[in-house]
Amino acid sequence: MGKGGTIPLYITISVVAFVASKIVMAVLCYRGWKRKQMIVQDSVTGGKLVMFRSPRTKSLKPNMFLKKTMKLSNKDIIGSGGYGTVYKLVINDCISFAVKRLNRLSSEQDRGFERELEAMGNIKHRNIVALHGYYTAPHYNLLVYELMTNGSLHELLHGKSVNKKALDWPSRYRIAVGAARGISYLHHDCIPHVIHRDIKSSNILLDHNLEARVSDFGLATLMEPDKTHVSTLVAGTFGYLAPEYYDTGKATAKGDVYSFGVVLLELLTGKKPTDGAFIEEGTKLVTWVKSVVHDKREGYVVDSSLVDFPIDEINRVFSIALMCLELEPSERPTMTEVVKMLEQIRSEQFISGA
Repeated sequence: MGKGGTIPLYITISVVAFVASKIVMAVLCYRGWKRKQMIVQDSVTGGKLVMFRSPRTKSLKPNMFLKKTMKLSNKDIIGSGGYGTVYKLVINDCISFAVKRLNRLSSEQDRGFERELEAMGNIKHRNIVALHGYYTAPHYNLLVYELMTNGSLHELLHGKSVNKKALDWPSRYRIAVGAARGISYLHHDCIPHVIHRDIKSSNILLDHNLEARVSDFGLATLMEPDKTHVSTLVAGTFGYLAPEYYDTGKATAKGDVYSFGVVLLELLTGKKPTDGAFIEEGTKLVTWVKSVVHDKREGYVVDSSLVDFPIDEINRVFSIALMCLELEPSERPTMTEVVKMLEQIRSEQFISGA
């Protein structure tokens, strides 16, 4: 009888201890979450500014940041696209940000907006443009990114001659590897995994060292653990979309691989996927390059601004691009495999030169 009476007591103590530990953990997690964020409510617009704490933002005064953000005007615009306008926000001589104003989301998309941004704020990788915060308001949303001083790969390859910079082969190779690493991280290492949906040269930004950073997750879908490969939101840019997308309307990781293959062709040829010459001839960059590579005339399509380039490296990158551009998605490599193949090009060169 005595022993029997002690069993419920042990059970009760265990249950109470378990519940208490969970409460303590929840409180600690909440406090940790609060420490990671600076939140300011805007009484004028009814908006809310959320800044993620980082070495770059720790010295910022949120109210001052909000006031400067609200004063952005057309003179501060540094870019625009179908999904929003990008402004340069200068805090002081040392600190600047890129602020993207998003066109209003549908009510269905907007419900998950903050949840997705919280996850995006946790993405830290040297080849991903860091999200430093966001602002939500009744009629628009803002994303606060780190500012990339060399703009986009698209601007460097296809911009006006005044803004163009000559990209030598080592720089192009380094950009290709960096961008591949960033996309690979999103696909395979980030939790939850991310399908970018709009890989293109204008979404590959370059820092002061021409290090590639993958940007613009306005179209990205954060994949849940039980939804590892598809999403049905129509998105993307003509010239970069995988063929199967037109049939299914589903964005996949292998669709991102195809888009990256197009970016590799841009780096190699210096031509846009929608170049006017292709449209006149009733073709496109991908089919044009495939025909030239088939005839083993890769040197014929290499960007004319490239000089003294190693043809063997060029040919191998052409081969990797064509693997990414296979019509059958299952035959395309993963981005992890793409990174390994690209890195191997230079590592083998160093070994052979040793």
